[in-house]
Amino acid sequence: MELIVIAGATATGKSELAIAVAKEINAEIINADSMQIYEGMDIGTAKLSIEDRGGIAHHLLDILEVSQDSTVAWYQNLAREKITELHAEGKNVVVVGGTGLYIKSILDELNFPDTDSHVRKSLELEAEKIGADALFERLEKLDPAAAIAIDRANLRRVIRALEVIEITGKPFTANLPREESSRYPNAMQFGLVMERDHLIERIDARVEKMWQLGFVDEVKKCIDSGMLNGRTAQLALGYSQIVALLNGTMTEAEAKEDTKRATRQYARRQETWFSRDRRITWISPVQARLERVLEVLASR
Repeated sequence: MELIVIAGATATGKSELAIAVAKEINAEIINADSMQIYEGMDIGTAKLSIEDRGGIAHHLLDILEVSQDSTVAWYQNLAREKITELHAEGKNVVVVGGTGLYIKSILDELNFPDTDSHVRKSLELEAEKIGADALFERLEKLDPAAAIAIDRANLRRVIRALEVIEITGKPFTANLPREESSRYPNAMQFGLVMERDHLIERIDARVEKMWQLGFVDEVKKCIDSGMLNGRTAQLALGYSQIVALLNGTMTEAEAKEDTKRATRQYARRQETWFSRDRRITWISPVQARLERVLEVLASR
């Protein structure tokens, strides 16, 4: 059975291509977006509605409440179990998303040590004293590759990376496996790439559309559902800016523009992360994307 991965930066059209491929090869789709796992976070994560999913079953969407936190190890177990289940049913699988660590956790064997409560507590106290930005700058110096993969605003993951570095004495990304250790050596990865100016236009237009669709009201509902009681969901792009808007520390115009800026930065980090994986076949908008994927699959 096939395992296809469709990755790339936000707003490059991954979801639409995944549906087209799934229809062609009798596949179901597994989500690899770390924020689409949350129920109620729809507009701000560009989650496809059930009507827009083309009749293709999608898995690992809406599986956590916004008050709950997620980990890569937790996601890895769920995704691999679902792949095994679908393959046993005779279904091919298309994994789609832009969270690089989630995709790598499926394909490769992660080797992170258990947490050390003393190290973790020390880093948390230090974050309170010197601030999250200072800790992120330390991560940039100790492990630039990890700083690409981890959002500056996600203090929990910054602390986890620094914790692993302190425990192992090695960069956080040194604990990531080499590509040769893939759990699914026959998996095919496709990456969508887009000219920078065009991508910026798509990101800005997407943010404007999110606001028109009621993004602010969606965040209010998430807050009512306990989003601020968790540490993960409230850090999502756009959600953290609207929380600031509702707290009175940003105007609506500032929140919207900061969402666009943060999303553009995130897209650059995604491009850098995925560009390091030599297994990815890159596809640009000028190519017939579905035909290119099917051509590569047929040539194996």
